[in-house]
This record gives sequence, C-alpha cells and structure tokens, in this order.
Amino acid sequence: MPRTAAPPVPPPSTARRRTSASVVLRSVLEHGPVARSTIARLTGLSPASVTDYCSRFTELGLIRESETPRRSQGVGRPHVPVDLDESRFVVGGVHVAVPYTTVALLDLRGRVVAVRELRHNGTDGVGALGADAILARAADGLAALLARSPRLRCLGVGFAAGGWVDRDSGTVVEHPLLGWQDVPVRDVLGARTGLPVHVDGHARALVNAERLFGRARGSRSVLHLFVGNVVDAAFATNDEVHHGPRSQAGAIAHLPVPGGTEPCDCGRTGCLQAELSERTLCRRARRAGIVEGVNPMHVVAAAAAGDPVAARLLAERAGAVGRAVRLLLDVLNPETVVVTEVGILHREDCLAALREGVGDDRAASVIPSSFPDSVLAVAGGSVALDVLYRDPLAASPEAI
Repeated sequence: MPRTAAPPVPPPSTARRRTSASVVLRSVLEHGPVARSTIARLTGLSPASVTDYCSRFTELGLIRESETPRRSQGVGRPHVPVDLDESRFVVGGVHVAVPYTTVALLDLRGRVVAVRELRHNGTDGVGALGADAILARAADGLAALLARSPRLRCLGVGFAAGGWVDRDSGTVVEHPLLGWQDVPVRDVLGARTGLPVHVDGHARALVNAERLFGRARGSRSVLHLFVGNVVDAAFATNDEVHHGPRSQAGAIAHLPVPGGTEPCDCGRTGCLQAELSERTLCRRARRAGIVEGVNPMHVVAAAAAGDPVAARLLAERAGAVGRAVRLLLDVLNPETVVVTEVGILHREDCLAALREGVGDDRAASVIPSSFPDSVLAVAGGSVALDVLYRDPLAASPEAI
C-alpha cells in the first residue's frame, strides 16, 4: 500500500484561529457554565475574541447561555455564563472488536446516549462476516439508534479498532485477528452513512477520551495501555497523541515477556499479546473448568461468585500487565498511565496486583480507565469528538 501523503499545512492565520477556537470550546467543556470573562482569563485571549468565538459556537448550536446569570462582584450587568448545548448534537461511535461491534451515540461531553452491540457470527466471533458486512451492519446500527432519537443530529462518526489503523488514510491496514487487510473504513462508512467519518486506533482514541473527559484531563503526558484480545498502547504529550509514520506507533503486541510460555502467531513464544490477551485468559479458565466460552466477563463473574482459581487467574494477569506498564514507564516516563483491562476495571485485588507489578515508586501514577462500563463505545465516539474539539468551527454542515 503506498505511503499516505502528509496532510496540507494550513496558513498561519487559519491555524491560529483553529487553535483559538479549540481552546475556547475546551474551556467551556472543562469549566462550564463559565463566564466569557473567565474564558478570556483562562485562555489568554482578548475578551472581544472570546465573545466572537462564543457567538459563532452559539450559531452552530454547540453552546448556549446558562439560564441563571451570575452577579458580578462590582457594579454592572450580571455575567451570563455559557455552557455546552447538549440538546441538539451527538456523534456516532463504531468500535470493532474481535467478537462484536459496538455502535453508540455520544453527546458533546463524551457521555453515551445510546449503545448497541452487534455480535459477529461464528463460535469465536470471527470468520463468518467479512469487513464489508461488519461495516454495513455498523452503519445500519447507527441509523437505527438515530431513528430512535429524531431530535438529535449527528455531527459525524468516529471509528476505532485494534491492530494497525492509519488515521490519515482512514484505513485499517492490518488486523490479524479479524483477518482485515487494507480495509477503507472511512470510505465505506462515509458512503453508507452520508456523514464525515474519522478513523483511529482504539488505544489512541481512549487517550483522547481521557484527556477530554476523563481523570487524565490536565496531565502533561499520558500513556494508555489497552489489554483485550488485542494489546496495544498510545502516548500523548502536550495534548498531542503520537501517531508515527502511517499511524504505526503503539504496536507492542510482540514485545517479549520474560518467562512467557504462550506461543504466538508470529512463531515466537512469550509475546506480550499472546501472554495477556483475553483469548489466553479464557483458554486458561476453560482448562481449569471455570468457564466454557470466550467471554472474559464470565471469568470476572466466577471470581465475584467466590471461585478462587478465577480470582487467581485475573490477579496473575493484572500483575503481568503491571510489569508491562513498568517497562513502558521506563521508556516513556509519562505523568499518568491509564490501563484498560477487564479485571482491573472490576476488581480491587486486580488493581492492587497491577500496582504491585508496577512498583511502589510509580504505582500512584497508574489508574484504571475512566469509562469502565462504556469503554468501547467511548473509544469510537471519541475519535469524532477529538476532531470536533480540535476544529470546532468546522462542525459538519450536513448536521446543522
């Protein structure tokens, strides 16, 4: 596949205006309801500029004036704060995992308004449906969710998945577990939905979700580690997620795990994804007679019901994740590490095992995902919301 050309660089005046618009809307997101004068103080922009941007956002339907004015400290008219207008717009989210696709609608604060899971055919969730069929079902699923909420307009669609996802070309270049190769997701979903479609890897999508809506907001550098059937990572500094050439950054599936015993499809033994994947967890649980299927939540349920072997398997996996985090901490030294992993999201003993694996000196900087009950829905939608908050004046005219 040819190398994707770099996107054109906007003129300096356009880039400055885009940046200023972004920081104003981000201030409303983080502090709203908030007075325009406070936005000016927080952003360093002139009051006139803030007023101009707020007027534009009001026209677009992204913000509204608060119903209750705030009395100023001195003489004069009361301040009328502005806040996000959550009554008009949503974004669509599509996340394709190995066993199923999640389709969702998210509001401007990243909250899930509606969600649906579309299971792939086959006993292990793979094989019966190809990429075109999965994407067609996802588009139909989004249409069904929007039909149930006719007052809401969709600004665009975000798509996230594991594997090698090239943001610039809108393509899933390679996803071995799904059997996808050079799938033009942006073109296919765009044609089926009639909406702008934005595509990224799910670890990078979740870094954006954490910095916009989660507990990592305000951190100067954030590492996100996603441990599901796919194991990958993403790293952000100064509000920018590192993608690398053709968005290959974060591919850690084949990092060697000392003492690892699981065979990997690459021909080696002890690769990170082979050791930590949910498939491996469920296979070990089946071997122990705990579960019969491939759903890791069944292992979590067994541990919650008092099965000591299930609890041990989950804690051992969490400890191994912690040791992987410690390695990544040594290389990247982020301020905050966010981990998405099923045991860590649902069990305190797994979180403790994770932090023990990291080590006492850095354990406090490691936190679980801010979205334990909606992580896949948030991953998809956050791809589109990141685009909105980076360039809010370009909100889709089709939706307005």
